[in-house]
Amino acid sequence: MAKPEYYVFVCSQQRPQGHPRGSCGERGAAGLIPRLSQSLMARNMHQKVSIVPTACLGPCSVGANMLVFPGEVLYKGVMADDLDSIVDSHFVNGQPLAAKVAPDAVW
Repeated sequence: MAKPEYYVFVCSQQRPQGHPRGSCGERGAAGLIPRLSQSLMARNMHQKVSIVPTACLGPCSVGANMLVFPGEVLYKGVMADDLDSIVDSHFVNGQPLAAKVAPDAVW
């Protein structure tokens, strides 16, 4: 496998129901990895982007979260329906999808 151009860390944290911090898991994170993988495969980009499931990325209140390197771009409130737009904007066209980028104040 060639060295990926991007690494996408997808929060998979699942805390118990009612936990004060909440979690990306209760905001639909479980469905993000398979959907992201499908979106990348459909664009023949699965070799350029490595998907890494991870635990908590920090700002639980704005999850589900994804962190992209290089560039240290944190996407917030990511839903499965956002992934095609993120892939097209960020990985195909090289521009983070501004509508989903977490502001600096969040993290």
